[in-house]
Amino acid sequence: MARLADYFVLVAFGPHPRGSGEGQGQILQRFPEKDWEDNPFPQGIELFCQPSGWQLCPERNPPTFFVAVLTDINSERHYCACLTFWEPVEPTQEGPCAQDGAERDEEADEGGPGALPAPTPGPPGQLFAPKTLVLVSRLDHVEVFRNSLGLIYTIHVEGLNVGLENVVGNLLTCVIPLAGGSQRTISLGAGDRQVIQTPLSDSLPISRCSVALLFRQLGITNVLSLFCAALTEHKVLFLSRSYQRLSDACRGLLALLFPLRYSFTYVPILPAQLLEVLSTPTPFIIGVNAAFQAEAQELLDVIVADLDGGTVTVPECVHIPPLPEPLQSQTHSILSMVLDPELELADLAFPPPTTSISSLKMQDKELRAVFLRLFAQLLQGYRWCLHTVRIHPEPVIRFHKAAFLGQRGLVEDDFLMKVLEGMAFAGFVSERGVPYRPTDLFDELVAHEVVRMRADENHPQRVLRHVKELAEQLYKNENPYPAVAMHKVQRPGEASHLRRAPRPFPRLDEGMVQWIVDQAAAKMQGAPPAVKAEKRTTVPSGPPMTAIVERSGGLHGNSARRLEVVRNCISYVFEGKMLEAKKLLPAVLRALKGRAARRCLAQELHLHVQQSRAVLDHQQFDFVVRMMNCCLQDCTSLDEHGIAAALLPLVTAFCRKLSPGVTQFAYSCVQEHVVWSTPQFWEAMFYGDVQTHIRALYLEAAEDQDSFSVCGGSLGCGVGGPGSRSPVALRQAGEAPVQDERSALDVASEQRRLWPTLSREKQQELVQKEESTVFSQAIHYANRMSYLLLPLDSSKSRLLRERPGLGELESASNSLVTNSMAGSVAESYDTESGFEDAETCDVAGAVVRFINRFVDKVCTESGVTSDHLKGLHVMVPDIVQMHIETLEAVHRESKRLPPIQKPKLLRPRLLPGEECVLDGLRVYLLPDGREEGAGGPGGGPALLPAEGAVFLTTYRVIFTGMPTDPLVGEQVVVRSFPVAALTKEKRISVQTPVDQLLQDGLQLRSCTFQLLKMAFDEEVGSDSAELFRKQLHKLRYPPDIRGTFALTLGSAHTPGRPPRATKDKGPSFRTLSRNLVKNAKKTIERQYVTRKKYSPPSWEHRGQPPPEDQEDEISVSEELEPSTLTPSSALKPSDRMTMSSLVERACCRDYQRLGLGTLSSSLSRAKSEPFRISPVNRMYAICRSYPGLLIVPQSVQDNALQRVSRCYRQNRFPVVCWRSGRSKAVLLRSGGLHGKGVVGLFKAQNAPSPGQSQADSSSLEQEKYLQAVVSSMPRYADASGRNTLSGFSSAHMGSHVPSPRARVTTLSNPMAASASRRTAPRGKWGSVRASGRSGGLSTDVGSRLAGVGPPQANGAPADPGFLRPQRAALYIIGDKAQLKGVRPDPLQQWELVPIEVFEARQVKASFKKLLKACVPGCPATEPGPASFLRSLEDSEWLIQIHKLLQVSVLVVELLDSGSSVLVSLEDGWDITTQVVSLVQLLSDPFYRTLEGFRLLVEKEWLSFGHRFSHRGAHTLAGQSSGFTPVFLQFLDCVHQIHLQFPMEFEFSPFYLKFLGYHHVSRRFRTFLLDSDYERIELGLLYEEKGDRRAPQACRSVWEYVERLSKRTPVFYNYMYAPEDAEVLRPYSNVSNLKVWDFYTEETLAEGPPYDWELAQGPPEPPEEERPDGGAPQSRRRVVWPCYDSQPRAQPDAISRLLEEMQRLETELGRPPERWKDAWDRVKAAQRLEGRPDGRGTPGSLLVSSVPHHRRSLGVYLQEGPVGSTLSLSLDSDQSSGSSVSSSRQAARRSTSTLYSQFQTAESENRSYEGTLYKKGAFMKPWKARWFVLDKTKHQLRYYDHRADTECKGVIDLAEVEAVAPGTPAMGAPKTVDEKAFFDVKTTRRVYNFCAQDVPSAQQWVDQIQSCLSDA
Repeated sequence: MARLADYFVLVAFGPHPRGSGEGQGQILQRFPEKDWEDNPFPQGIELFCQPSGWQLCPERNPPTFFVAVLTDINSERHYCACLTFWEPVEPTQEGPCAQDGAERDEEADEGGPGALPAPTPGPPGQLFAPKTLVLVSRLDHVEVFRNSLGLIYTIHVEGLNVGLENVVGNLLTCVIPLAGGSQRTISLGAGDRQVIQTPLSDSLPISRCSVALLFRQLGITNVLSLFCAALTEHKVLFLSRSYQRLSDACRGLLALLFPLRYSFTYVPILPAQLLEVLSTPTPFIIGVNAAFQAEAQELLDVIVADLDGGTVTVPECVHIPPLPEPLQSQTHSILSMVLDPELELADLAFPPPTTSISSLKMQDKELRAVFLRLFAQLLQGYRWCLHTVRIHPEPVIRFHKAAFLGQRGLVEDDFLMKVLEGMAFAGFVSERGVPYRPTDLFDELVAHEVVRMRADENHPQRVLRHVKELAEQLYKNENPYPAVAMHKVQRPGEASHLRRAPRPFPRLDEGMVQWIVDQAAAKMQGAPPAVKAEKRTTVPSGPPMTAIVERSGGLHGNSARRLEVVRNCISYVFEGKMLEAKKLLPAVLRALKGRAARRCLAQELHLHVQQSRAVLDHQQFDFVVRMMNCCLQDCTSLDEHGIAAALLPLVTAFCRKLSPGVTQFAYSCVQEHVVWSTPQFWEAMFYGDVQTHIRALYLEAAEDQDSFSVCGGSLGCGVGGPGSRSPVALRQAGEAPVQDERSALDVASEQRRLWPTLSREKQQELVQKEESTVFSQAIHYANRMSYLLLPLDSSKSRLLRERPGLGELESASNSLVTNSMAGSVAESYDTESGFEDAETCDVAGAVVRFINRFVDKVCTESGVTSDHLKGLHVMVPDIVQMHIETLEAVHRESKRLPPIQKPKLLRPRLLPGEECVLDGLRVYLLPDGREEGAGGPGGGPALLPAEGAVFLTTYRVIFTGMPTDPLVGEQVVVRSFPVAALTKEKRISVQTPVDQLLQDGLQLRSCTFQLLKMAFDEEVGSDSAELFRKQLHKLRYPPDIRGTFALTLGSAHTPGRPPRATKDKGPSFRTLSRNLVKNAKKTIERQYVTRKKYSPPSWEHRGQPPPEDQEDEISVSEELEPSTLTPSSALKPSDRMTMSSLVERACCRDYQRLGLGTLSSSLSRAKSEPFRISPVNRMYAICRSYPGLLIVPQSVQDNALQRVSRCYRQNRFPVVCWRSGRSKAVLLRSGGLHGKGVVGLFKAQNAPSPGQSQADSSSLEQEKYLQAVVSSMPRYADASGRNTLSGFSSAHMGSHVPSPRARVTTLSNPMAASASRRTAPRGKWGSVRASGRSGGLSTDVGSRLAGVGPPQANGAPADPGFLRPQRAALYIIGDKAQLKGVRPDPLQQWELVPIEVFEARQVKASFKKLLKACVPGCPATEPGPASFLRSLEDSEWLIQIHKLLQVSVLVVELLDSGSSVLVSLEDGWDITTQVVSLVQLLSDPFYRTLEGFRLLVEKEWLSFGHRFSHRGAHTLAGQSSGFTPVFLQFLDCVHQIHLQFPMEFEFSPFYLKFLGYHHVSRRFRTFLLDSDYERIELGLLYEEKGDRRAPQACRSVWEYVERLSKRTPVFYNYMYAPEDAEVLRPYSNVSNLKVWDFYTEETLAEGPPYDWELAQGPPEPPEEERPDGGAPQSRRRVVWPCYDSQPRAQPDAISRLLEEMQRLETELGRPPERWKDAWDRVKAAQRLEGRPDGRGTPGSLLVSSVPHHRRSLGVYLQEGPVGSTLSLSLDSDQSSGSSVSSSRQAARRSTSTLYSQFQTAESENRSYEGTLYKKGAFMKPWKARWFVLDKTKHQLRYYDHRADTECKGVIDLAEVEAVAPGTPAMGAPKTVDEKAFFDVKTTRRVYNFCAQDVPSAQQWVDQIQSCLSDA
């Protein structure tokens, strides 16, 4: 029984003490005045009566009623029912404060509680003050409170003749039962009657209609997210204008959470004065008046539910985890069926008559029933995961969270994880875990209905029926007696509040009320307590759990076979069949990824322990440990599948004898797993074992014989399940428990039932027994933990770093540690254990602290007495110390074991001059995200992981090793990259593939697209690893550029020498400037530099180090050169001659070739030359980053250049870099403009200001300069009129909308533009292979491009057809951002083309993403090409390539149409360089040769100052700026063009890759430093061709290429057959671009192929005949992708033939001919071949009528006289004139002629071969056979057909007597000329032959004759 009301309080308005406008509440009276003993008076009631503040009101509002909830310090809730009414203020009260209040109230929010019907004002100026009647109760009977307070108000207003004191007294003395479904009628003595019904069960919440209302206000999705938010401990705030709605919403949300209780702050109505509570850090559910919405907006982590607006706002930083699927969607659909039953019928053609919609109260219960079912599904089987730790004196129950999640298959689920970790669930376990207690609806549901719920899942109607049944029960609980007598309570009349109240609410007589209360109290004491006995029972456990989600992925399809493998392997190990076991081991380790296999392993090993086979020999021990490690490697820190729990007893059982008295147990070898350092794991294990022992205490001994307490985990049948701990406990979840075993919970329930009947002594005895059980287990676990936490070698500090919880907080960052775990560790940290452990390596101290924390926690939770606990604390250090001493002996002995045979380290081959900095550190190379090497889905062997060593040299980081998988074979795996290419190095913690130990690792990523992901072997100490990192860093970022490999190699530069003082620079520059001009003149007079003759070594020697005496080999000697010693010595007199052939040669030779070169400082020279070479920058005074000689217009004086340069960034003023030979248009380059430059000039008004400043004058200079450029172009010298570029639609260059007046590129009438075309465009568009658009490329491409047809297919801008005949003389291509608001002068002859360009930082960011896409660090989440393509797209690399190509093609078009172009972007050294170089490459075929490309790079990239060192971050200073691959991007563009025009380039794609690799490798000096100025300063520029007496290293990449090209055609493109004066226009759409294989390919056999000396492995052994005279052995071998180099394994036919030729020549003892000479001869022969008789159709490769797209593939078919033959494009006749003359060349008749000079099969030599008809022997017909003339073996052999390898017959030439013309015999081919017959007469017979035509017959006769004469 309980009091209906504890206190009655009268609160009135009182002025604020500080005199502010607001008033405050004052308690006028409270009854009873003394506090009840069991329930003190709650504080702060006056705040809660008027939550919006106490204010006076100008009108009389109707009375309001709401219930506020207060929570006291014991978390008891007090319900305060408040009825507020308004009374006129007495004049005495009206002070200044009241006045303020009135004003304030007029503008006050309508949000006050009283904004109900429109109130009517009283007399003018009259104010009304609120007064509140409050009832405080611990019971929640809202209607009773409303009626009772209403009655008191009615008596007062209506003036009824009833004593208010009596009514209040009766109210305070009314007593009602708490629960049990009884019914009670009460009266307050005013002729009233009320019936109170108590609920059947007090554990179920009472919701009335609140849940239904909540769903109506917010909707299903919003309520579900609030539900999840409240469960996962987020902050929830409700807003509404109604207080009653707020308290209903909060009540509804709490009702949904049942059976969990909300244990955080709960304030349904929060008063305005307490709003700061909202910024509390703890979770809450709070309601606030909507008037304070603004304050709610500022809260960053609060979920705001607006009840009036129906919205829920979740802040960005808050993530509410959703319910696990399928529960989320199921719940959603059931809710919609309950709330909107019409929905199901809405689509029916004949809807049934409307079903009756349930009442709001009933609907409320149905909604709650849905959530009750949801909890039953979520928590089903939870009782099987309860650990009973103590039974007496009070039950202590713990929940095994990991086992629960593991068996439900929901370990990854965020929602359930958070719920189980929350406070609400902890309360649930302690309240509902108790085995013997009253049960309620939820217990029944979770125990008995789970099966039904699973069966109903897919039947919505059955689910709905179940929901309705549950709803009935919930409704019955709230309303046990539906037919109750009606309440009878007086109410005030209508609008009674407006009547003038007779008097203020009277003051009650305290004495009288107190007397009534005392009377009742006396009566109560006499009456016996009416205690209704609770019905306590054993709580049913229900069926064991099943997975919510069907487990996928965990079990493999063929798991039975895998389990078989595991069992076999273990039995082999124990039977000692080690070889068999070794074979199976890789399969077992793979199988152990599956859960079933790990369980199986634990079971099998367990059986062997039981058969006492635990002592093993060394090999067995190694095998068992390795398998255990593999099992544990995949255990999370939670060990949700109980694998670690099952292995724990085994690791302390298996052991090996090391020496007499020294035994090593398995635990010393399986310590490196995160699970052992997780406190939660140990707690769960401990409680499991304690439960087993406690259960054993109470079961009779007879029943318990088979109980074997070894396995403490929650395997299979769960932990609280039928807890026999025999190995049977390892069975799968879901098996029925054995019948006769009672679970620990059953035992506990039985004991709790008997407890009251036991005698005191017996009770004491049981308590002591239980406590000693717990205590002994604690000692046992202290031992176990010390076993697994103390490392074998206690000096190792790695253990501490990797063991979260053993000491340092840095462990929380360990990738394997979950947040919850790190959190729980952090809670219990004591202050001493900061980082000292790591420093002093106090392993023992850390372990003692860890164990002590564990002991503290479990013992206090299990109720161990403090004395026992102290005893434990004393014991722990001794246990640890003892164990350390044991381990020392074990460690000492284990060191004496013979070491496991590790593979010996393979030493890498080094370049000459490359030195090892750190010798091999043993590492494992682990597979990264690339699948090929790891035997991924593409198949192939698992080359990775590999074990070997990593070497650090002055040039590279190299890994060499062998695959760990023994089945792969002994392939050597090599991965390396130049140190200089390192872009990112990060430490990782990874498991070694063999022993599954957790080791330190490094992940190194390089910009040559290589990734080394390595784990250090355990023998590598952390100091060695650290040293490796430091050395690597030192080599990667030397303090000074002289420390780089290219500069230290073979020179006496000491790496760390400080740069020279600047005073030395002066003289060197003066000398330089004098020489520069002289030498440039010489260069121009001399056409080309002659090169020294060079004879390449034979092919045999290719892979071997060159012999000593061959001076010009690619050998490197380390002799010092005097010229390298000091920067100033670069200009010794003896060296001056070299200048002509050096740096300036690149520019000068090219300028001369282009006809730009006149060197003149005086103007006396003829004016005919429009441009001159100016030496104005020879001292590098005007612009440091430009070359010394520049091309400027003839008319501009040198002194003006200085002023012009000021307008441009970095002083990079416009200079000419190329001139079109045909249109004479020039290409200029410069830096971007400063604000005052052309842009300023265009922006300024044309009227100059009176006093011109210097800036203006330089702007004018600049204008003059541009004018000079325009005038120097022949066509425009006298041109005038408007020229505008039209038709280049801005769509090409990003979205750009020009301002109306700016003269920028605009699109004029496309029809007019295309009509005005004069000629078809010269040049050709790129081929796009297999694009299926063969017919699309008509000759007149322009008409489509001009915009008439669809948008241009190739993304390239339109060609010259779109340009009007009148064009600007000069187009300035500038950055759109710079040219904003430009307004050009109408008379100007230049025009601006603003384009959007990307910045260097965007290139850098894009490259980083590209690198991650091509060499990912870890496998993609979804394997397959999609994720690669997605990340490739995200990188935007191809989009940047597309933009570059697009701009370049635009410029090419402009130049081709005769307009000059100035490219003026950024600082003029990144994108400008890319564009300018690409334009020249596309426009000028010379740059597509090897020589030309070299010149292009030297001129545009090196001389014009692209900042290679800065962009490549070559030194320590550049480390922060990072790597920006501008040059690589240019090479990628060239590669894209190469792909589309394979016949236009003399160099091969390999050449581009080679440059891409070496421009970052720092092996050569070419790509070091940022400008010529810096190179001269360091003395690098003139030494390269210096004194050549001594052989020296190739310091220049070009020299290296040149030498290498003499030996091998690797840089040469055989398909090179250029068309004259060809302008290329590549497609640039992203869809036409291909990913460069430089980014994705790798060769694990030999590392990158770009260091040629290293890449050429030992030559293939020549095919020998076997000694026994059998057939030669086959030389076939398997070529693995990503392992072998395909070009080497399968060289293309031509390289193969050239190699074969060299081999043969060597065999014949001739000096081998150069491959280039042989190749040129072949081509010449091929060209001449068809000329004498023009019988073939004209089909030369240079015929321009061949369709372009086919031509650019380089192969086409033609019809010849004899069938169809294939013609290969091998022609490279640069000198042939027009395409017409060359088209006369006839096609070759047969492909055989291509091979006429050389053709090799494996063991034969073919001097001449072809098809001949041969007459058979007597009476046999003529047959076409393939004949081969072999001069070496002196034979004429014949085969059935060309591909036939089996010789059909041989004519020995030694027997031939004569060769004579023949006559046609019977049956000869009819179509053949009779002169094509000839006979060969031998000593045995005469052979009749017939060739295909006369010339070939003649050739055969000649060839045979020459063979005979040779002999």
